[in-house]
Amino acid sequence: MSQVSEPHTTARVLMVRPAAFGANPETAASNAFQSALGSSDEVRARALAEFDAFVKTLGAQGVEVFVAEDTPEPVKPDALFPNNWVSFHAGGKVVLYPMLAPNRRAEVRLDLLGRLERRGAIQPRTQIDLRPGAEHFGYLEGTGSLVLDRARRVAYACLSPRTSARKVGEFCAELGYAPELFHALDRAGRPIYHTNVMLSVGTGFAILCAESIREPDVRARVEARLREGGRELVTITLVQVEEFAGNVLELASKDGEPLIVLSRRARAALLPSQLAVLERLGRLVPVELDTIERHGGGSARCMLAELF
Repeated sequence: MSQVSEPHTTARVLMVRPAAFGANPETAASNAFQSALGSSDEVRARALAEFDAFVKTLGAQGVEVFVAEDTPEPVKPDALFPNNWVSFHAGGKVVLYPMLAPNRRAEVRLDLLGRLERRGAIQPRTQIDLRPGAEHFGYLEGTGSLVLDRARRVAYACLSPRTSARKVGEFCAELGYAPELFHALDRAGRPIYHTNVMLSVGTGFAILCAESIREPDVRARVEARLREGGRELVTITLVQVEEFAGNVLELASKDGEPLIVLSRRARAALLPSQLAVLERLGRLVPVELDTIERHGGGSARCMLAELF
C-alpha cells in the first residue's frame, strides 16, 4: 500500500484530441447523459472546435496542457475522455482501468504514456493495471468512477455497472486510499453512471447531489466526510446534475491560483448562491462544450487527466 502524499490539485493535464468523435452506441445504455445519438462530419467538426477552444482557454489561465492526437484506427468515439482509462499519481504511479464498453478498451495507449515520460510530463512510471479479472469482478472507469480526495486519501465512488466495489477496493489497496462507497440514483431511479457527474471535491469546496443518495444515513455520512477539513458543501439538485453542474474539476494556475473548470451549461445551471461560494474559493473557468456533452455524455471534468 502506497502512502505517498501528493497535492490535491495540479497545473498540468493531459487531453486527447479526438479523431472520430461521435455518440457511442456501446455506452448509451448506461449513460443517460447521452441525449443525442449518431455522428456526422458536422458533429465531429463542432466537437473539435470545442476541444481546441478548451485547450486554448486552459493555456490562457496558466494550465500546462499536453495534447495527444487520437489514432484514427481503431475508431474510438470517446477518446477525448482519457480520465476513464488512466490516472496519474505522486511517485510516478500510473493506474490503468477496465472499462465496460468493449470499444472503449482500445483507448488505452501505452505508447502515449511512454511519450509523456520522455517529455518529462510524468516521472518514470510504476504501472498499476486494474484490468485483469474485470470480466469476473467488474469495471472501474478511472476518475469518472472515482472522485479522489488526494490530500486526505479518500476515494468516493457511487456503484454502477461501470463501478464495482471489488475494483474500488483494489485501487485503494494499491494507492493507500480509504473507500467511501454509496449508491446514487438519477430522477428515473437508475444508477448514476459515473461519480464525477454528481460529486466534485476541491480544496475548499465539494459539490454534491445529496438527493441522489436515497439512504439518509449514507447521505449524512458522505456529507460529513466531505466537510472534513473545513470544506464548504455546495448541494446541487438532480436537475442540475443533468446540466453537468457536478462535473467540475479544480486545477491550479502556474502561480497557484485555484481554477474551477466547468462547462458554460453547468455554470448557467448553478444558482447565484452556489456560484458565490465557488467564486470565493477559486476563479471559475467556463468553456463551451454543448456538442461534446450532448453526443458524448461527458463534460469538462471528463476531458481532463491530471498529471502529478
